[in-house]
Amino acid sequence: MVKGPQIYTARVMHKRLFPKENTFSYGVYYMALPLPAETISSVWGTFDPHDVGYRDGRDPLEWVRDILSAQGLSEHVHTIILITMPKVLGYVFNPVSFYLCLDTQNALRAVVCEVHNTFGEQHSYVCFHADHRPLDSETWICGQKVFHVSPFLERNGTYRFRFDWQEDRLGVWIDYYDENDNKQLITALWGTFSPLTKKNWRLAFWRHPLVTLKAIVLIHRQALRLALYGIGYKPKPTQRPDTVSVCEGQKTDV
Repeated sequence: MVKGPQIYTARVMHKRLFPKENTFSYGVYYMALPLPAETISSVWGTFDPHDVGYRDGRDPLEWVRDILSAQGLSEHVHTIILITMPKVLGYVFNPVSFYLCLDTQNALRAVVCEVHNTFGEQHSYVCFHADHRPLDSETWICGQKVFHVSPFLERNGTYRFRFDWQEDRLGVWIDYYDENDNKQLITALWGTFSPLTKKNWRLAFWRHPLVTLKAIVLIHRQALRLALYGIGYKPKPTQRPDTVSVCEGQKTDV
């Protein structure tokens, strides 16, 4: 059970299905922080509230609570755990941070996925059931793709999210379907939690050194590979003004 700051050690997998199949995976680690969270500064990494939420130095608890309140979820949520990459040697890039929103029984009621692209923009997808019942590990939550992430994918179509929260481990699956409802991209993240002690953090650091730099380097390396495959480049559109969108439809067969 996540009590106090934790390290979430995980594996990330991306698989593009067409027009050229391309798969890659890599090891990674995140901080898992019950909110509110104090600033953490260590030789092994840093948590800085300027990197998430409102990005103005306020604890991200205020930001995520505002989002939950707008969807009528506040009364169902007791604990919020932020899963985010640390800043390492002064650098951080978080492709996506997750806010696990738990009720008094530690059941998962909602997940806020805070997505950043390489252009410095941010958008968040709020995943929950319309009737506010807990999220289970079998149901996919659907929402429109409205944020530009990859220059090799259109900014349209849909995402389907699935979460498997077991208190000592977490699995996340995010599939992308194009505008014709063809599954084009599969993304998965799965791993386990351990206390954020100096020893565990040191082990994670040396197992996955410079993890945030690794993430951005791999993103650009895969982009180069896709370009060499001849997959067309999609220019970045102007970001839409609404930086939060709701994903509450559900689909159980994919």
